Amino acid sequence: MNPIRMRLIALACAAALGAAAQAAVTPEEAAKLKTELTPFGAERAGNKDGSIPAWTGGYTTPIPGFVNGGRRGDPFAAEKPILKIDASNLAQHADKLSDGTQALIKKYPQSFRVDVYKTHRTAAAPQWVYDNIAKNATSARLENDIVKGAHGGIPFPITTSAKEMMSNHLLRWRGEAWQSQFRGYIGTANGQRVLSVQANGEFQMPFYAKGEPEKSTGDFWALRMTTQGPPVRAGEMITGRENLDHDKTGAWVYLTGQRRVRKLPNACCDTPSPATSGLASFDETDVFTGRLDRFDWKVVGRKEMFIPYNANRLHTPAKDSDVLLANHLNPDHVRWELHRVWVIEATLKQGQRHQASKSRYYLDEDTWIAVLGDRWDGNGQLWKTQWAHPVVMPDLPATTPQQQWGFNDLLSGGWYASGVVNEQPMQYKIVPRRPDSFFTPEAMAGEGVR
Repeated sequence: MNPIRMRLIALACAAALGAAAQAAVTPEEAAKLKTELTPFGAERAGNKDGSIPAWTGGYTTPIPGFVNGGRRGDPFAAEKPILKIDASNLAQHADKLSDGTQALIKKYPQSFRVDVYKTHRTAAAPQWVYDNIAKNATSARLENDIVKGAHGGIPFPITTSAKEMMSNHLLRWRGEAWQSQFRGYIGTANGQRVLSVQANGEFQMPFYAKGEPEKSTGDFWALRMTTQGPPVRAGEMITGRENLDHDKTGAWVYLTGQRRVRKLPNACCDTPSPATSGLASFDETDVFTGRLDRFDWKVVGRKEMFIPYNANRLHTPAKDSDVLLANHLNPDHVRWELHRVWVIEATLKQGQRHQASKSRYYLDEDTWIAVLGDRWDGNGQLWKTQWAHPVVMPDLPATTPQQQWGFNDLLSGGWYASGVVNEQPMQYKIVPRRPDSFFTPEAMAGEGVR
């Protein structure tokens, strides 16, 4: 076993005994990001039987015919599933499936299945991001759940701390600035699909402002979304800014009927998000986007699991209805692969309030993306299963979901799908960074129309 893995095991044992693990690592340990570990901190080697290959630099080959902002192709379109998991063989493969995925197979045995494809370790980023990650490894720290001493890359590439891992998810590489057009759909228990939002989105990651760490205000993610449909919501807008200090996070909405901007009183946690017509909570965006201080966090372990990955095939059908079945996404267009994940549990702290008493998250080791999540309600029942579908984007390069997330309510039968782009002419367009003033309530008010 290599020395850095031995140190990780030792740190995990110390954490289990209540000891405080050190955030930063030594320069010698950080150097492993160029040898035994990938630049993101994942194990570079494959697994013993070769079903998970070694990481060799990620996927950076341009997809033929792709134009920035256009429809994105699937570099693995010719591949066929190597395994299909459904109700008939679930027991054989349950150890590699999340509780929520197993529950979906049991709840919808006639329509839901998991199609497993060959594993491709496509995670990649520009060299300047890799350079920043290496710097962060020796300088980043958590102070009162706030990331300090990091910029422009994963803050904790070498860690066994659950909070640091979740911070890596929040600060994952997904580009500097981009635009997208997408729809969100509500699925009802009786199989109806209702358009909740059609919008143009402007997104920016100030944390990844290249070469400008000194200008950081703590904001790490910014959104400006203009709603086009359904007609009753056309013209509405929302601006949001996520800050490393979540007390400074804010969101504002422009309502056409009132012709004014209002600040949302609590853009956090289990507060319903207006971007999803209130069906999803703020902290369910991208599986998890929220505060760390509401829960007690622990690392359950690292394991090999089947997870949604390299999901370009979900973008390629021409109609939204092709990918949306009555009660869940169409398995014909969902790609699963075997990857190593970190399993993280969050238990509601005593004295705190939240609809979910416990959550479990599955973070892809290569990207730190929370690709799956399960939530239990106050009665201890498995309540929701959440998912995100990372897409190969060699033009960035990156492997990242980009608004393609949602959940299934296992109790009510309802569900939600965000980031549906099949009928949109623009799926993800890399753009220059906007001035900081663009993502403010004042700017949104100035452009508001009825």
